[in-house]
Amino acid sequence: MRLRTGFACARLVALAVSVAAPAIGYAQVPLPATPKLKGADLFNQQCGTCHSLNPADPPRQGPSLAGVYGRKPGSISGFHYSAGYAAADFVWDETHLDPYLSDPQTVIAGSVMLYRQKDAGIRQEIIAFLKERQ
Repeated sequence: MRLRTGFACARLVALAVSVAAPAIGYAQVPLPATPKLKGADLFNQQCGTCHSLNPADPPRQGPSLAGVYGRKPGSISGFHYSAGYAAADFVWDETHLDPYLSDPQTVIAGSVMLYRQKDAGIRQEIIAFLKERQ
């Protein structure tokens, strides 16, 4: 039987080198930055399952959002809205869309939309995209 005296020593040296490598100036390769998504991509990713931007499409879980910016809430005929939409006395703009996308029930009582976006930057990207599409 052959003794493996150098085996443990080699593993110890390899461990020491890997731990000390950053300290002696070996550069680590940085991870590539994740590209920041813009309005259209965010809309498709976060809103497109329930909402369409094509007015000819049948309603999904939510109404079409074609021309939503500047439109009165609950005004698409043929879509069954929650009761609170009938009482809404405003048009969709940044002042109303921003808090609505953050927590819909605070803007329209009884809204059944479950989406809540806490990131203000994402909300602003989506709102800007909807505004461009009016």
